[in-house]
Amino acid sequence: MRTLVLNASNEPLSVVSARRALVLLLRERADMVERSETAWHSEEASFDVPAVVRLRRYISVPYRRAVPLSRRAVFIRDADTCQYCGQAAENIDHVIPKVQGGQHRWDNVVAACRRCNSRKGGRTPVEAGLRLRRPPSAPGRFDWVHVAAGGAAHHSWMPYLG
Repeated sequence: MRTLVLNASNEPLSVVSARRALVLLLRERADMVERSETAWHSEEASFDVPAVVRLRRYISVPYRRAVPLSRRAVFIRDADTCQYCGQAAENIDHVIPKVQGGQHRWDNVVAACRRCNSRKGGRTPVEAGLRLRRPPSAPGRFDWVHVAAGGAAHHSWMPYLG
């Protein structure tokens, strides 16, 4: 189970294990904002597992977080769906093939099924008679959270992700 950590300003800061979040609460470094449906029990105590915690002190972040381009991130962005036919995706495809000068960038990479990827080969979608269901784009400002959570962001995180 994963927990969303908010900065004192309510901006998403990171995704940590529920165990780490519980340690932040017990050391009084954070406050619980949202509870998950789970509780952990010991012989003498019971703890609600946090879904969202907010740090008590503001942490300055000197950079804007970005989602690195990876197979996992592309599959999360495209919901494990082939962007040509809508079937389950198995491969990554460069819309403009590398052999034709296409670059390995967010706006040129999509998830594809094996059949469509083979059919397209080293051609553009137009040359192969294929059409993209939606144009590829870079992830949004807080989409790194979904990647950090493995694509399974808790429903209680949504209000904090803009």
